[in-house]
Amino acid sequence: MIEDIETIDEFLAHRASDVERAIRKAAAAEIMPRFRQLSADEIDQKSGPHDLVTDADRLAEKHLTEALLALLPGSVVVGEEAVHADPAVYEEIQGTAPVWIVDPVDGTRQFVNGDPGFCTLVALVLDGVVRASWTYAPAREQFATAIRGGGAVLDGVPLRSGSPADGRDLEVATSHPDYTTQEQKHALLGLRVEGVRPRPCGSAGLEYLAIARGELDATAFSWEASWDHAAGLLLVEEAGGAHLTLDGEPFRVTGGNALPFTAARDEATARRVIDLLAAPSRRAAAGA
Repeated sequence: MIEDIETIDEFLAHRASDVERAIRKAAAAEIMPRFRQLSADEIDQKSGPHDLVTDADRLAEKHLTEALLALLPGSVVVGEEAVHADPAVYEEIQGTAPVWIVDPVDGTRQFVNGDPGFCTLVALVLDGVVRASWTYAPAREQFATAIRGGGAVLDGVPLRSGSPADGRDLEVATSHPDYTTQEQKHALLGLRVEGVRPRPCGSAGLEYLAIARGELDATAFSWEASWDHAAGLLLVEEAGGAHLTLDGEPFRVTGGNALPFTAARDEATARRVIDLLAAPSRRAAAGA
């Protein structure tokens, strides 16, 4: 079993490209042959009409699980579909073994609709810290990777998120209402101010990639399922961005976060978004 950070660093130095190849193979074998080719019996609902799963999700996760465990003996996999089948699997994130966090098709709704805005997300976590991540958008032919302390790249080109330009509205991708409590909806109202342009989010992984590329200013998300966030948050960090929860602390993939939270192109923007999200509660308390 992997027992220390140095061993993980050695693994990443020598096998990170093997992880990329495994992800590409899974997408080529199980995802892309079904893109725009799905039949009705290959699509199911999980918790509701906006929470879909397809044969591509299930089979790609199975493919990736086998490949990743073979690459790193002693590791475990926490995949979205495995957790849906057995919620106890999620507890592996709290363990001492290296954890692969996998979302086989992030943006399943887009995938089902024939929209290329979906991706495969993989993150490698040790002791609650994301050490590396891979974001693959096969329909767009984009592959982004991040290694903690080693930067982020998209198709071999370094990513830098930069800072929003002065004098223009902040563009912020926000949670879908189906995944937002009434209290969180109240917090998100803080973004309805001059100088901010909130919009519904698409694939979380691709929103994080857009931040890392400097194409989106921030997110405001209200759920903490690690398969949606682990890969993208490291990508944003290594591109120069930041992430904060409602209590001002960085997001933890192990859970227990104060929600909503944000990822942003720079720390100043992250703090601005968190301040806006906290404003409705402050106003309510002041008027009480």
